[in-house]
Amino acid sequence: MIIVGILLVALAIGGGAWFLSSRSSHKRREEREAQQLADAQADARRWIERLGGQVMQISGTDSASQQAMADASERFTAANAAISRATTAKQANLARESALEGMHYVNAAREIMGMNPGPELPPLEGQRAAGKVTEERTVEANGQEITASPYASANTPNYYPGGIVAGRPVPAGWYSRPWWADALHTGVWMVGYSMMFNALFSGMSGIGYSAAAAESGDWGGPDGMGDAGDFGGDAGDAGDVGGGDDGGGFFDGLTDGDGDGFFDGMFDFDF
Repeated sequence: MIIVGILLVALAIGGGAWFLSSRSSHKRREEREAQQLADAQADARRWIERLGGQVMQISGTDSASQQAMADASERFTAANAAISRATTAKQANLARESALEGMHYVNAAREIMGMNPGPELPPLEGQRAAGKVTEERTVEANGQEITASPYASANTPNYYPGGIVAGRPVPAGWYSRPWWADALHTGVWMVGYSMMFNALFSGMSGIGYSAAAAESGDWGGPDGMGDAGDFGGDAGDAGDVGGGDDGGGFFDGLTDGDGDGFFDGMFDFDF
């Protein structure tokens, strides 16, 4: 009986120690997560405030700089909405990414207007791997054109700093139309992405991957395309909150069958 009693006491002490240890570990994990969230929120708000100041102070002087600042303003709205509902560090980081993207738009606008673009910005998720436009190229499809260029012009006023949209790469450059806009707002790419991507970028020195690789997720994203793809999808959701009428998405009228959609007669590409 004495031995049984000793065993019971030992079990009780061991169980109590395990419970206290487990509870302490859980509390430390909660504290760590709360600190990570607080840090991520503070970093996001820092970039959001910086972007807001630029949006308030700078007005474009031509079509390209005006469009870049309009895009910056949209990302400011999206970042504010995202941070207001962020309850995890990952969500706060998405808000930071929206604000940082907006700052890239601001720097592009400043450069166009001959202003000092300011200090170098941290890269966006997947920006380097997405590549950049290194030559002007125009694709013609059923009477409509889309031009990609490394430089801003009246014909290419739409800037994208490069990165991931809905899990797929969009090279940095200036474009005649924001062909990524619908995917940014909906998180879904329409049919025809690969054809258009090949037509615009096949063989271009700044793009080191094929359209098939971009569509399959094997294009060499920052940490393997798995994480990058997840981020891109979430970033697409964050873009939804930007709202607003952007003058018509690139894929508007895509399937109306009236011959006006960009992908109508997609096989009629001329270079």
